[in-house]
Parts: sequence; C-alpha cells; structure tokens
Amino acid sequence: MAHQQLEDRKIVITGGASGMGAGLVRAFPELGARVVSLDLTADVGREIAAEAKAEFLTCDVSDKASVDAAIDGAVELLGGLDVLIHAAGIAPGAPAEDIEAQVWERVLSINATGTFLTNQAAFRHLKENGGQIIDFASAAGVQGYPQKAAYAASKGAVVAWVRSIAVEWGRYGITVNAIAPAIWTPMYDRTRAAMSAAQLAGHDAMMAKSVPLGGKLGDIDRDFVPVLAFLASEAAHFMTGQVFPIDGGTLMMR
Repeated sequence: MAHQQLEDRKIVITGGASGMGAGLVRAFPELGARVVSLDLTADVGREIAAEAKAEFLTCDVSDKASVDAAIDGAVELLGGLDVLIHAAGIAPGAPAEDIEAQVWERVLSINATGTFLTNQAAFRHLKENGGQIIDFASAAGVQGYPQKAAYAASKGAVVAWVRSIAVEWGRYGITVNAIAPAIWTPMYDRTRAAMSAAQLAGHDAMMAKSVPLGGKLGDIDRDFVPVLAFLASEAAHFMTGQVFPIDGGTLMMR
C-alpha cells in the first residue's frame, strides 16, 4: 500500500467503535487522512479515536437529528469533507417466522435508514465540490441470508439505494459505492465462541468450501484496509454504483 495515499483526505467513518469501522479509524490517519469517527458507543469510540489521532463524535445513525448534528460537527472539525464511509450496522439472527416486529424495525432503522440519513447529510457537504460515499452492503443483500432475513432485507435496501443515488448524484461529482465484506472481526469471534464443537467444525468445513482464497474470513489490516484506502482515494474517482465484494471470492458479483 502506498504510504500517505490518503494525504489530507477529510474522512468521516461511522461505526468507528468496533469491527471494520474501528479498523479504518486506526489505519487511515497513518495513511495521511484526517478522520472523524462516529458511533453511539462513546467511551470505546473516543478511546480508539484518541489512540489513532482521530476525532470522535457521538452519533445514533438511526436518528436524523443526531446524524445531521454529527456530520455537520465532523465537517466543521475537518474543515470540509471528501469521503463518508458508513460502516455502522447490526445483524441479529432468528428464523424468519419468529422475527419480532421491533427487531425488524431496529435492523432496518440502523442498516437501511442509517445509510439513507448519513448519505443525505454527507450529500449537503459534497454537492459543491464532489467526493465519495462508501456504504456497507453485504452478500446477504444480494443472495439472501437464511436465519438473518431482516439483516438481508436491510442490506438489499442498501444495494438498491446505492445504485439509485450513484446515478442521481453523479452530476455533482459524487461517487457512491458499496462493499460486501467477509472479514474476521471481534463480533465473529463471539459468534464462534457461542458454537458447540460440532457446530464449529461444520461451520469451518463450510467456510473452507465457500471461500476460494484461504477458506476463511479475511483479515482487517491485510485484506480490508488496503481496498478501502483505494476506494477512499482520488484514484477511485471514475467508479460509481458498484458493489465490491471483499470476501476471498465467495460472492463473485456480476
């Protein structure tokens, strides 16, 4: 990865207190970016940002007033905006027939409405000089996800939203892309820890078949950060409306 390839890029990252969002908050300042991290988990988010020499603001991505205030505050701290990376999301599981209405609404409010609200808030700051929006989709939003149907539905909404606004906002020089990552995070560690030995063996056997490159989820620093660093750089200016899998060849998007 070229050092400093994000020199002076002004980047806002949601979901910066955990998982892939936290990985980007830690990595991007070293690549020259100026970063503001947004998350609802303020104590951890603030700690990660401070260690990375980034800024932190509290934000509930499902609440319009919170999103508008946080994005406006972040842009003020940065002195402008080049890139929004919207990583915040949740993925509770249940059989489709047992999903409770309030769980469905919470998943959609964070994953789908959160994408809509953060993207709209970023648009207001990007429309004059252009910029980049990178949203988090998922293979689930393309091919479904049994036992996590609400999550899959929310990510399907993200895919359709991204493809729509990429067309609408192209005239402003704003590119809008989504990623579909399959990356090993602390949340995945917790998922694995909850499995029995037999379940874990079955899961790992399935992963060995479904991930052509290495048979398991990717590493944040090695497999994920370099791709996002490129997508958040000026080099990616002629790519929009795409869903980029970062998954070792599992989805093979067409």
